[in-house]
Amino acid sequence: MISVDKNNTYKFYVFFGTFIDTPELGQLRIRFNTSVGVCTDENSSRAGVIEFIKENSENPLEDAKKFDPSLTESDIAIIDYTHATHSSVFFLPGFIDTHIHASQYPNAGIFGNSTLLDWLQTYTFPLEASLKDLESAQLVYEKIVRRTLANGTTTAAYYTTIDAESTKLMGRICSEVGQRALVGKVCMDSCSPDYYVESTQESLRSCEEVVNFLQDELKDPKILPILTPRFAPSCSRELMKGLATESRSRGHLHIQTHLSENESEIDWVKSLFPECKSYTDVYDSCGLLHNKTILAHCIHLSDEEARTIQKRGSGISHCPISNSSITSGECRVRWLLDQGIDVGLGTDVSGGYACSILACARQALLVSRHLAMKEKEEQTKEHIKLTVADTLYLATLGGARALDMGEKLGSFEVGKQFDTQLVDIESQSSNVDVFPWQKPTFCTLKSKLSTPPSIAQEDLLAKWFFNGDDRNVIRVWVGGKLSHTL
Repeated sequence: MISVDKNNTYKFYVFFGTFIDTPELGQLRIRFNTSVGVCTDENSSRAGVIEFIKENSENPLEDAKKFDPSLTESDIAIIDYTHATHSSVFFLPGFIDTHIHASQYPNAGIFGNSTLLDWLQTYTFPLEASLKDLESAQLVYEKIVRRTLANGTTTAAYYTTIDAESTKLMGRICSEVGQRALVGKVCMDSCSPDYYVESTQESLRSCEEVVNFLQDELKDPKILPILTPRFAPSCSRELMKGLATESRSRGHLHIQTHLSENESEIDWVKSLFPECKSYTDVYDSCGLLHNKTILAHCIHLSDEEARTIQKRGSGISHCPISNSSITSGECRVRWLLDQGIDVGLGTDVSGGYACSILACARQALLVSRHLAMKEKEEQTKEHIKLTVADTLYLATLGGARALDMGEKLGSFEVGKQFDTQLVDIESQSSNVDVFPWQKPTFCTLKSKLSTPPSIAQEDLLAKWFFNGDDRNVIRVWVGGKLSHTL
């Protein structure tokens, strides 16, 4: 392996090793001895883009030269993880966190016996209000960005606070650290504490200020604005309609909010918006639902609400750790997928105690099994259960599609961004023990325990899925640039 982590002179990187991704729901694709060519010339409009993929490659350097004969050997760096000592190493698409409150990170793990509405009042609003102090915001936001990157998250949809300046700071931090992000200033003008609320016009003005900063001043294509009406109870109809207009006027900016998380919340929404048929109808009647809208939770949806979401092309962020932690409910993910709705995963820090999408994927799998246990029909039970391949899809390409970014993120395809994590199951201090006969390249010992490479790799992947953590993420690249090293 050539070490090129701090060398910016190469125009082209070729990553060589085992690549694992999920091109569709439930499909696990494993490609051994594969070379993936990535343009790293910062003067090129193709910088960070996957240019070729060659399975069963015998010479990654020649693969690059064949792709572009103008490249010289001094232009090309080979990052090789095919050696026998790297048999437990593989490349995986970066995780996509479709719902995370950066401002709540200090409270991760602190929720007591609360449920959603009292948790907001007791823990959340006081902390968020305090981050108007930029020194505190700097400390919190830099830590959460670095921590999520260390856990393999290359893209995150962040909520900040109602403060415009600290939200701008979050955008700068994501850009400087090197994470792809959608950054949203929280908007709330109703049913909120006196110390943490805006007027409708203040909320719309400060939101526009943040959008202008991210688009016109920061000018980092990795950092996108996302309009963020917190949830229906904290937003007036005028505010929600104003944000919908802002989204449309700028070519459909992304929108993120919460939906149908908790039964008490749903009852509250009914009392606030009695003219609407449902919680979903509140958003739909204000024009907030479209193909760049991501809706967190969606645990208690009716059939009609699911049809509306599917029709509008909006995505859903499944947040299983949060939903269990604050007793919100069990999201019927297979049912949502069967409706044709794109679903991704969200950590929902700090309702969720972990900022690891891998931890969320594990919990998503387990929640689906709890739902299955309630069914009597065996076929229905099996259908409801999510597999490792299913949940890895939700963690990567599913999340990209839920954010309407599936054409550029979430899997290894020519033309997509090289947003990637390098996983080493046997890294130093790894929590995963691997035995010699379990390695896909282990062929010196003739043993009855030996298995075909693809089966062995699937087994290794499962061991990492259920036992791995940030100690196994040894490198993270975003847009072809190294953003994290263990």
